[in-house]
Amino acid sequence: MFIQTEPTPNPNVLKFIPGRIVSSTPREFLSIDQALASPLAEALFQLEEVTGVFFGDDYVSVTRAPHGRDWSEIKPEVLAAVMDHFTSGAPLIREGAESETESAEDSEIVAEIKSLLDSRIRPAVAQDGGDILFDAFDEETGVLSLRMRGACAGCPSSAMTLKAGVEQMMRHYVPEVTRVEQVI
Repeated sequence: MFIQTEPTPNPNVLKFIPGRIVSSTPREFLSIDQALASPLAEALFQLEEVTGVFFGDDYVSVTRAPHGRDWSEIKPEVLAAVMDHFTSGAPLIREGAESETESAEDSEIVAEIKSLLDSRIRPAVAQDGGDILFDAFDEETGVLSLRMRGACAGCPSSAMTLKAGVEQMMRHYVPEVTRVEQVI
């Protein structure tokens, strides 16, 4: 098995591409407690410098401690954990640990925002090893709150991505949106 790696705009996150589908539903793990839902995330959190794991469609983004060891030292350990997982045949997510789905019905504006996120914005953000999720929309003020995950969470360029890219596109296609903010 050959696993490619790609840098991301966030210097603390590296993208690992195993050449197969990883997760049809993006999943993020920010602690060892959350990682218990996934054998791969749990194995990665056993590595000293790992502080975050994100599963995209065909990649795994791994976040290292900002002032820890360099990627040249950590990368072989992460590669080994990813390879061991995919060659073992173990499930990505343990049985009974599937994420909950929202059941509330969205307003027409929120549905339009989510559709634009899914069709135009999330695929672009995924190329950098991250994800962006709808959090809330205040219909009175027009403020859209979004949550950055994976390589995008804590990335130095995420504020610019939100303002110059996402906000501009949202305001163009959904005029009810006046401003985009990041939820931390």
